[in-house]
Amino acid sequence: MNDAARKRLWEDYARLKTSDLREKLILEYAPLVKVVAGRLSMYLGYNVEYEDLVSYGVFGLIDAIDKFDTGKEVKFETYASLRIRGAILDQIRKMDWIPRTIRQRQKQLDTAMKELERRNGKPATDAEIAAYMGISEDELLDWQTQVKADNMISLNEYVEQGNDISADRSISSGFDTPEGVIEKNELKEVLQEALELLTEKEKKVILLYYYEELTLKEISRVLEVSESRISQLHTKALQKMKTKMGNYIGILEQ
Repeated sequence: MNDAARKRLWEDYARLKTSDLREKLILEYAPLVKVVAGRLSMYLGYNVEYEDLVSYGVFGLIDAIDKFDTGKEVKFETYASLRIRGAILDQIRKMDWIPRTIRQRQKQLDTAMKELERRNGKPATDAEIAAYMGISEDELLDWQTQVKADNMISLNEYVEQGNDISADRSISSGFDTPEGVIEKNELKEVLQEALELLTEKEKKVILLYYYEELTLKEISRVLEVSESRISQLHTKALQKMKTKMGNYIGILEQ
């Protein structure tokens, strides 16, 4: 469906609100659910089936269609992506999927990384962190994957409590203000420094995923390794980048 046809469909639905028009909108934007679910599956690993994430996300899409205000200068895709993502994370939280111990692991990991960086004057490697914590590197990777998922759930809870930044403001600003230009330049500089911490394969995964917007499966084909290996590389890369990017890491975790 082209832009003009999509606009007419929205105008018709806003005026008539029929179930038939609603169904057409759901079918039109169904691929968006798959995109959001695919991105979240990278973070959540293989503990949750991709098909389940898609089914949870459909509820978010329906909610977005019902609540979207066509009068506001916000793209529906942007608005719906937030609703879809929130619906998926909300369902996972209701399933009590993440144990309480993971929050403790988050603190232990942060403490280890800060202490090792203080001692050595540089970001710690996985081997150093694992040795410091008395666990294997495979166990460390499991911890990192679990903590990453927990961070996403916590972020969703934060948004639900009314601390979200207005979608209108974040979209329309476009970094046009002097403060925004400075922030964008700082982000570029910090991101470049963070990328230098990565191995070549980790860097390729980050660039292919965030810049080329390839899926997990597509990256695995490009690098000729398994999807699970790509997920591992992605997890390690974000953990390393977190030490350099600080609060900016949220740009990649959304």
